[in-house]
Order: sequence, then C-alpha cells, then structure tokens
Amino acid sequence: MISFRYLCKYLLLGILGLSIDVSQPTLILAQENKDAQHYQAELLNQRGQKQLDQGQPAEALKTWQQATKLYRELKDSEGVTGSLINESIALQTLGLYPRACTTLLKALKLDAWICATSLQSPVVSTEEALKATIRQVNPTSVSLLGLQNLGDVLCLMGKLNESKTVLQETLTLAQKNSSDQLSNIYLSLGNVEQSIYQQLRDKYSWIEEPLFREQIANIIPQNVQKSLESYQLIESTPNVSKSVKLQAQLNHLTLLISWEKWLRDEPSQGNSHAQVNQQIRALVNQIESNSSVFSQLSPELSIQAMLNFANNLSQIPGEQLKSLAIRYTKLALQMAESINNIRWLSYSFGTLGKLSTQAQQKQASFKKALQLAQSIWAWDIAYQWQQQLGYIYQKQGQTDLAIQNYDAAITNMTQVRDSFLSTNGDLQFSFQEEMEPTYRNYMRLLLASPSPDLKKVIQINEGLQIARLENFLRCGKLDLVALNQLQNLKNAPSVINIIDLEDTIEIIVQSPDGSLHHHSVDSKLVRFQVNHLLEALQGEKLIDINESAITDYSQKIYEHLITPIKTYIPSSGTLVFTLDKSFQSLPMALLYDGKHYLIEHYSIAETLGYRVRQPRVLHENQMIALIAGLSKISPSYTDKNAPKNMGNLPQSKQEVENVEKQTKSSVALLDEKFTLKRLKEELTQNNFPIVHITTHGQFSSDPLKTVLVAYDKLINIRDFDSLIRDKTENSQDAIELLVLSACETAKGNKQSAMGIAGIAAQAGARSTVATLWRVDANSTALLMQEFYKGLNNGLPKAEALRQAQLSLLSNPQYQKYYYWAPFLLVGSWL
Repeated sequence: MISFRYLCKYLLLGILGLSIDVSQPTLILAQENKDAQHYQAELLNQRGQKQLDQGQPAEALKTWQQATKLYRELKDSEGVTGSLINESIALQTLGLYPRACTTLLKALKLDAWICATSLQSPVVSTEEALKATIRQVNPTSVSLLGLQNLGDVLCLMGKLNESKTVLQETLTLAQKNSSDQLSNIYLSLGNVEQSIYQQLRDKYSWIEEPLFREQIANIIPQNVQKSLESYQLIESTPNVSKSVKLQAQLNHLTLLISWEKWLRDEPSQGNSHAQVNQQIRALVNQIESNSSVFSQLSPELSIQAMLNFANNLSQIPGEQLKSLAIRYTKLALQMAESINNIRWLSYSFGTLGKLSTQAQQKQASFKKALQLAQSIWAWDIAYQWQQQLGYIYQKQGQTDLAIQNYDAAITNMTQVRDSFLSTNGDLQFSFQEEMEPTYRNYMRLLLASPSPDLKKVIQINEGLQIARLENFLRCGKLDLVALNQLQNLKNAPSVINIIDLEDTIEIIVQSPDGSLHHHSVDSKLVRFQVNHLLEALQGEKLIDINESAITDYSQKIYEHLITPIKTYIPSSGTLVFTLDKSFQSLPMALLYDGKHYLIEHYSIAETLGYRVRQPRVLHENQMIALIAGLSKISPSYTDKNAPKNMGNLPQSKQEVENVEKQTKSSVALLDEKFTLKRLKEELTQNNFPIVHITTHGQFSSDPLKTVLVAYDKLINIRDFDSLIRDKTENSQDAIELLVLSACETAKGNKQSAMGIAGIAAQAGARSTVATLWRVDANSTALLMQEFYKGLNNGLPKAEALRQAQLSLLSNPQYQKYYYWAPFLLVGSWL
C-alpha cells in the first residue's frame, strides 16, 4: 500500500505532464507573423517542455522563467499566465509545493491565503470563501488549466479539502464552458478523493478506540466510491486521449488494490473483498491488452506509468503477474537509461530489488538504486533503499553494514520529514508503515550485540517516540531537550526507558550518576497483565473492582519491569519513565511490590521520547494562575466530538475557588466566562505560570477527539497551538504548570499519554498534571489542595503530586487506588 505521504505525488505525476501535452498549443500561443520576442518565447516554452520530459525540472524552471520575463515585456497577459503555470509544474516536480502554489496564484491573480500552510493562520479559510474566489476567475482554457493545477498542488501540500473544493469549482466552470479539459479535471478529482481515503485509512490504523474506529470505517467506503466514479467516468467516455485513460486506469487499479486489502483485513466486511478482486483482475487484463499506450507517452511519463503498473502488479498474488511486473520494470529501466534520468533509474533499480526473489540480485539492485540516488543527493529516495539494505544485511548477520544503512536511513528520513513539517504539519510520513519498522529493527539489532550501545538505543527510541508524537499532533517540530542534555540539575533522577519490541520488552535504566543498565523481558510475561490491567482501569465499573484484582496484575508487572533493575536505582527519589505503546497509559504509581505501591517510595514523572522542555523550578513568585472551570451543562455539550455521558460538574466551582486561595494571584473563568475567546485573550495578554482547567475532557488517540470542554465550544489540541503560539515563540513566558482536572482517557485507548503530552506540547507547558480516568470530585478537591500546598512550600512538582496522592492513600475514605492512582505528571518533575 502506498502511504498518504506519497500518494498525491504518485497519482499526479502523470497529470502534470499530460496537462502540458494537452495545453501546449494554448500555453505557447504559437502564432505566425509574431515578432522575434514572441518567437523566442515560443522556443523557450518548447525547450522547457523538452527539459522536463528528460528529467531536468530545475533547468526547465529557469527556461520557463525566461519565457515569463519575455511575455511580461510584451505585455502578453495570456502568455504570462501560461508560462507561470509551466513554472509551477517544474516546481511541483522539484517538490517545491508551496512555491508552486504561490506561482499559480500569481498566474490566476488570486489571494495568497489559499496557499497558507496549517502552520500559519490564513486570514480566510472557509469553503465558501474559496468557492467565491474561484468563481471570480475568467474561465479561459489557460485559467482552467491553472485552476486544475492549483487543485493538484494543494493536494500535494496536504490541503485535501481545499484541493477538492478547487477542483469541484473548476469542474463546474469547465462544464459551463464546454471545455476539452473535463477528463483531466475528473482525473484530478478522483486522485484527491483517493488521497482523502488513504488519509482516513492511516487514521484508522492509528486510532485505538473501537467507537472512533467504527465512525471512520463508515466513512471510508464513501470516499472510495467517489474516487471510483471519477475514474470510471473517464474510462467510459469516448474521445478521451489514450494517455489520460491509461492514467485513470492505473490510479483506479491502485485504489482497488488498497481497497481490497482493507476489506480483507476487516472481519466486519465479510467476503466483499472477493468481488473487488475480480475487478482488479479484469482491470489488469484491460491495461495489458492496450500496452502499446505506454510507448505513446513522453519518456518520463512512460517510465512513471510502467513503474506504477509494476508496483500494482507486485501486490496481486500470482507468479504470472509477478513476471509481468518484472518485465514492465525492466522496460522502465531501459527507457530511463535511454534518457539518462537518474531519479527514474534509481526508482527502476529499487523496484527491481523489491521484485527480485534471489537475495544476491535483490541486494545488488538496491545498492545500485542507492548509489544513483546519492549521486544526485535525492535523500527522499535514498532512505527507501537504505531501509531495504539494512534489513537484508541484518538477516545475513552483517551487523556493521546493517547498522550503517539503518543509521543513514533514519538520518535521511528525518531530514525529509523535517522539510515537510516546516511547511505543513499535515504532510507526515505514513508513520507505521514507513518509519516505525526501521526504528524498531535498528534497536533490535543494536540490543542483540553482546555489549549493546545503550546510549544509541536510547537515542533511536527518542527519535521514534518524538516522531510518533509529532505525527499524532501534525504540528511541526517540537522544541524539546533530551534528558541527557539537561543542565544545572542538582538532583538527577533515575530514568527508566521501557521499549516494546514485540517479542521482548527492553528496560534501559539511566542511574542518577549517568550510568546505563539493560534488562530484557519476554513480552509474553508482561503483555497479558498490561492489557488486562488497562481494560480494568478503563472499564465503566472501575470503582467497584476489588483492590486485589488490580494489585495482582500490577504486582506481576512490577516483578518483571522494576524488580530486575532495583539495584540500579536509589531506594527513594524521582523516577522519570519514558514509556512505549500500551505502557503509556499505565499509571506507574500503581505498580505494587507486594507491600507498597511505587508512589510510596518515589515521586514519578513521565516523558514521551526521553525529551522534555528545559525543567525549571516553580518559584514562590510564580504562583500566579489562570483558572478555568465548567460546572454546568453548556452549548459545547452538543458538539459531535464531545465526550459521551457528560453531566454537571458542580464541584468544579469549589475547585476553582480552592485553587484561587492557594495561589498568590489569579484570574478565574467560570462557566459562561470560560470561552475559547476569553481564554485566548488572557493567555496572550498576561503571563500565567500556572494554568488550571477543571472541566470535562477526553484524551484520545484521535487528536480531534482529544478535547477540553469550554462553555461555548470544545478546545482541541490544535486550538491550544493557536492559543499561545505567538506568546511562547516570542518570549520566555512558557506555562510552567498545566493542570487538567476531571478529564479522562477515551475508552479503548492504550496510548492516552500521547493525548496528554500532545496538549502539553501544544500549550508549551513544562509540566502537565492530568487524570487517566474520570475521578471523584470530592477526593480531587482534597488532592489539589494538598498539591498546591506542596508547591507553595517549595516542593518540586512531582514530589508535591506524590505527597498529595499519599494524603489520599492515608485517608480511609479515599485510600482505594480509584481515587489517587489516575493522576499523572508528564514533562518536567522539578
């Protein structure tokens, strides 16, 4: 399956060239009896087209820029528009999507906000505003081509909804004006619907909660059907060019193969994948029966189409189809050699490596593909072959070569990923499929050594966990510091890394003196207890579960994870846990040694990815708080993403008053005053080291359902980013402590700490206190009172929380785990 990260580019490569071919007479405006400048501009357009066909987009861009300059001197507005469209096509081929987008806006004389990335705040961003803007365009042949390209580049930028809107409006304009570009627009619409489908599939694979997965599963078929309808319309329309029809068939095949796999993997879909499989076979026969069309395309488009077909064929069972895939790959390789296109040569050799069955041939193909990619500094291609080579060398036992390739693959993946995140947080790698296996294989390899490089393993795990968090947030790069790079710490904590490598659970301890120690556990000894403990803690009747049922599970987890490393950590102090996968939702304070809970000996904090914001002690003069609370049912309860079964929270009013008393100075926003607008005003205009929010909330594996309930609307993770981005980027006034009271983990989510850490990261908070399940209001009020009392007495945040939890544990009314165990500190423990 092709990930969303590449899907738009994969689907649109053919369209870009086809658009040029179809529109060439209009773009260059070849007319007889023009003066020398017009003739020269025409020659430049032709030269640029030839350079693009030969895989020289940078040279084509320069050539078309010269043509644009000539058209401007001639005051030929139509020529300028066409030449700018050509420039944008070259920029898209180079991967410079934001530049391509703004170039198209210049050509079409549209507003810049349309190309604004999600890391910016566009002035206008509504669907209706976009529609109104497109409708103002004069629907000439050239402008319709420009609008279609705008839809394509918005897809490449990850702005799928905007892309769909632009293309739908362009289709309406084209239909009204009987344009001959209808088939190209339908092709683009089919592709963007397929990209939306793929994005939903990625989301479906990431989200854990059964209810939320079911909601996505109900939407997915709708997007598949819309995409199929666009492709089928092209395929059934007479007089459509063979090249456009071929492109539609290839993208149709890509969609059917992905759709058949999804149906096969979903038990609820029954046997429906068998019918799709028949459609796949019929479409393959149809494409193969018209194979002469491949040779009728320009060389670069022909290569791209043949590799597309080969990759699709390789995913369909059957030796005959695999042989056919190899034949098309070799044809693509021959054509790439004939025009000396290095990128496509690399792709061709890499595809041949994937299809090869002999290990030696596979290895040789990947090495050649990598050599070619490196020769042109194409790191976005190189990492794919480095991944493959690392895996081959690992299987062969060539550890040094495997390490070398895994290390280089991760470096290049990070470089490519960072470049995308700098322009748009929605452009992520399809993390589970592309990045995560490489990180985990690399750690397995390192830990298999008799003397493993534990520092390197921690570094790799750090990169993995941070990438997972950034992928979850779609937020760009996070400003965090590695724990081993922290400075000016008087009392260093013990850091316990728990890494899930499927067959084994790896525990790496960094003692307060900096020394590293390693212990490995068979995952079968731990996973059963972890899963059952999480099911119990997230159950509706948690308060009724007998304490011994909880301690039985937590004691076994303690015996396997903590007992083997007891000699490497002090008998008391601070433990900082870096947790992986399911372990993130475990309240480590609840681990039990048979007599005492872990919290009775240690103050505890969690980090995601061995990284935090630079820790800083909360001083007495920083006991200044913004306190927000919701005590009654409000308009926001009706939002589709709101947590279920919410009622009144009358104790929130008392909690707001209690926190006010415990702080030096505060501003309170209760009920109607607790709106998103008012919260933003207070956060941006004033400095509040402490932000305390007591309301319903939900931590989910879906960022849009990780929400806090304000009076007027829900506040999700991205809202937090916009609330204080300017403030935290331009000053040192970060939130020292964020407290999220009365929130809970969505049912079935085993990575709830991801949502908690996500809100903390977006809020720019050094430390965040949150709850893993919906807690008792009266006990929470007592805990918060003790927590702030500890802070006022100068205790570090983790120790203040520990003392507050112990106060409940020693209270006969609240000593049950239900009352004190759900409180979690994420981030700085100081």
